[in-house]
Amino acid sequence: MTGVRCMLMRGGTSKGAYFLASDLPADPAVRDDLLLRIMGTPDPRQIDGIGGAHPVTSKVAIISRADGPGRDVDYLFLQLGVGEATISDRQTCGNLLAGVGQFAVERGLVPAGWEHTSVRVLLLNTGSIAVTTFPTPGGRIDYRGTTAVSGVPGTAAAVELEFTGTEGSVCDSLLPTGTVIDDIDGIQVSCVDNGMPVVVARANDFGITGYEPVDELSADTGLAARVDAVRTEAGKLMGLGDVSAISVPKTTLVAAPRDGGAICTRTFIPVRPHPSIGVLGGISVVTALLLEGSAGSELFVAPPDGEPVEIEHASGKLAVGIDLDTTVSPPRVTRSSVFRTARKLFDGTVFPRP
Repeated sequence: MTGVRCMLMRGGTSKGAYFLASDLPADPAVRDDLLLRIMGTPDPRQIDGIGGAHPVTSKVAIISRADGPGRDVDYLFLQLGVGEATISDRQTCGNLLAGVGQFAVERGLVPAGWEHTSVRVLLLNTGSIAVTTFPTPGGRIDYRGTTAVSGVPGTAAAVELEFTGTEGSVCDSLLPTGTVIDDIDGIQVSCVDNGMPVVVARANDFGITGYEPVDELSADTGLAARVDAVRTEAGKLMGLGDVSAISVPKTTLVAAPRDGGAICTRTFIPVRPHPSIGVLGGISVVTALLLEGSAGSELFVAPPDGEPVEIEHASGKLAVGIDLDTTVSPPRVTRSSVFRTARKLFDGTVFPRP
């Protein structure tokens, strides 16, 4: 049996298989079939592959040397289904991005700096640029550190992710519906794309408090049906067409913060509760709440000027920084940033299911 060179990494609160593009088939259809067999999809347990039986652990990052100026590497993200044999490139992943720079150094695509290394990454899914910066003391990657990420045990080295040009990365506009607020079946929503298409709504409009644990939300089939109905209609309004077979837009239900943060969230991908919140999803949610009159904006507790926005989620908090210019119409996001961690889990050869 022929294997494929692969590195399994945790990036933020996700886990995925990282590949060099040159180690995979050039034909996308052949490549996707191979990746499904590597991950063990379709199977709710992914027992015959390296997937972790959840959307946040059924992810792939494909990295190549930059094919153009202004960046160091190109990064393609693929979201693989778990129980269904689906692959989507309609979104990117900020969590797996936290490991892209280190992977590029590990594979010799980018030289390591003597103290820190910054890698300019083109997010092929969206066309935007991100800069990832991580420690490389003595010119070697050190995954150890003291930074904690909610939803991840222990600590690791800090990875700074800085984004520019993320507005309308998938939907071609920060406000894909043309308005700050829309009404879908009597529920007020705000649809925003600042790196990730999201539908933001108040938790109590869905009959929940917004503080429920993930297991309780997962067992609520009625809630899943309501979330799916709203996001399916929102997808049409956002110009995404029929979204029934893809994981975007994501839905985030918000409630007043209760642990010192700016907002409390519960996120669904697409209807399965997220154990925390995605990096770019979190950035898009905060962007939505910063817009006057948006759904749930009255619940938002803004931090002091210059301080990061802390998003409360089911596993803890995510701190993001956003510079938003509201003097123009539509508002423009000039910069977004977040700190994550990443860790190499194994590096070797993975053998796909025959």
